[in-house]
Amino acid sequence: MSSSSRRVPSTADVVIIGGGVMGTSIAFHLAEAGVRRIVVIERGELGGGSSGKPIGGVRAQFSDPLNIALGSRSLRAWRDFGQRPGADVRLDQVGYLFLLTSAEQAADFESGIRIQNELGVPSRMIGTREAQQLCPYVSTDGLVAAAYSPDDGHARPGLAVRGYARAAARAGAVFATHTAVTGLDTTGDRVTAVHTAHGRISCATVICAAGAWSAEIGDMAGVHLPVRPVRRQLAFTAPLAPPAPRIPFTIDFASTAYFHNSDDGLLFGLADPGQAEGFDTTWTPDWLELFRAAARRRAPALADMETTSGWAGLYEVTPDRNALIGRSGAVHNFLYATGFSGHGFLQAPAVGEIMRDLHLERAPFVDVTPFSADRFTTGAAVRPEIHVV
Repeated sequence: MSSSSRRVPSTADVVIIGGGVMGTSIAFHLAEAGVRRIVVIERGELGGGSSGKPIGGVRAQFSDPLNIALGSRSLRAWRDFGQRPGADVRLDQVGYLFLLTSAEQAADFESGIRIQNELGVPSRMIGTREAQQLCPYVSTDGLVAAAYSPDDGHARPGLAVRGYARAAARAGAVFATHTAVTGLDTTGDRVTAVHTAHGRISCATVICAAGAWSAEIGDMAGVHLPVRPVRRQLAFTAPLAPPAPRIPFTIDFASTAYFHNSDDGLLFGLADPGQAEGFDTTWTPDWLELFRAAARRRAPALADMETTSGWAGLYEVTPDRNALIGRSGAVHNFLYATGFSGHGFLQAPAVGEIMRDLHLERAPFVDVTPFSADRFTTGAAVRPEIHVV
């Protein structure tokens, strides 16, 4: 699937910039719909950016109805991934368990669950004792309530990228890896060509799915995509004996500390509030002290567990922590799906469908106009997502 050693095709109907889970999902959905001459350009390896994370959460527990719809539609696609496109993503529907420590958090999650239930998501508020039964590591001291949805869980982003890419390649899509985009030609209100390190591609449509690097691509087209990179880190415990119980993806909402099963141990994560913006993905285990401090309060047995390794990747963050999905108003053949603020993997199947429909000028299953990048420049209503980790 790599064309790193040869020149890129000189013409394409669609050029997708970014070979992560979003770019490969879009390529698959377009190819499946009969779109030909698709070229996916990736500066490194497929899935080598933010999609490279070892395990990705999948959920429909959000506060914004659009995020709920994208998460719920995608959960169905993850369940069916073995048939379409035909790959095992090691989906484990253990549920998501949000641990809540204030009345304000509980009220926010209650209102979110009302919307989720109206949209067919089987989430519910539960008491502290049931939360501890679901996750025996949890201490109920200071817990007010919890929110739980049994259909949520986690899967493997790397397997999803490869599954989508193989199916798209079988349908004729070309994947140009180790190929940097160096510029875009625009004429009037259209992009006419993409310049890469391996040649120029004349094209009819460009789709930006470049994750944390999307602002730079947008600038090349004259389209403002307010996406900033923020490092997120996680760690793996040493193998546990006896093995860890099978637990939900468990999140202490106040501290953002989270943990869940991973092979023969547990995975730990936390959003460091002091993390500076930037593209640095060096793993620096000092953030683990923040995790351990939160664990001492909420899951004491985890606080002293030995960790053996870790991983750092990038969130692609927007000002309201919601995605940018749509077609540029100024450059009409420039589409974008980026800025997912940590929710890109779990929403990728639904967004692939939506980008297919926007390209084919069909109405998508849900109106994504509120996620237009124009919302930050036109004064349109901004809809902050509450359920952010």
